[in-house]
Order: sequence, then C-alpha cells, then structure tokens
Amino acid sequence: MKKILVLHGPNLNLLGEREPQIYGHTTLEQLNEQLRRYARSQGLSLKIFQSNHEGALIDRIQAERHWAEGIVINPGAFTHYSYALRDAIAAVALPTVEVHLSDIQHREEFRRLSVIAPVCITQISGQGPQGYRQALKRLQEQSGATR
Repeated sequence: MKKILVLHGPNLNLLGEREPQIYGHTTLEQLNEQLRRYARSQGLSLKIFQSNHEGALIDRIQAERHWAEGIVINPGAFTHYSYALRDAIAAVALPTVEVHLSDIQHREEFRRLSVIAPVCITQISGQGPQGYRQALKRLQEQSGATR
C-alpha cells in the first residue's frame, strides 16, 4: 500500500490548544509534518485533510476513492453518531483505520460507542500522535486486502 488518505475531523485544527491534558501539546501542523516525514521514510504518499464539516469529509473520501489505497481517519465527535460518514467509508471499500489521540474507552460514556469502527479494519485509541503512525503501519501490513 503506497497511497493513503489521512482525514482529521472536527476540532482537530485546535490541537495543541484544546484540552492539552487530554489531547497533548502537538499541533495539527506538527502532527501532519511528523506523518509526512514518516511517510517519506516508508515510501508512502499521503494526502492529508482536516474539516469541521461532516459533508466535506464525506466529499473528500468520495473524491479520493480512486487515488487512495487506504484511509486513516480520526473522525472526532463524528465517531459517535455519523452514519453518513460510516456509510461513505463502507461505500468506497478501502481498508480504513480509525484513530483517536485519547483513549475513548476510558472517557465519557458517550465517547465509548463508535459507529465508524465496524467498517474499519481496526481502531487505535489512546496512543497520542503515535497512533497515526501505527495506523499507517497497519495499512502497510494490510497489503491491499479488503475488510
């Protein structure tokens, strides 16, 4: 797998400022640069996109469906209720890894349910920025296999 779409959902543009005790001090720009460096070292090509808008994320998934060989997505709050985002991931049938900086299983009750996870090959939660690199590695291991 060489071409991976990385999607950041709502409020991730505030990383480094928003609740650093939960999400850390790394900004989105720093995280993206870390991902680009890692991708270069692994021979991967990334397209990275962030939006606070559900439809924009869905549009990007659909627009990149013929380019991408896999998706890494941090759906943010959409994790818990966006059946539209879930359906978009299912529709494109690309191996997808759901990532969360914090451990959603040990936070508020509403955060523990992911409607996205069932259409993903795995969920990585609570690993901070390292979780995104783990997701890229998992997609590399996937080697084009489908869900």
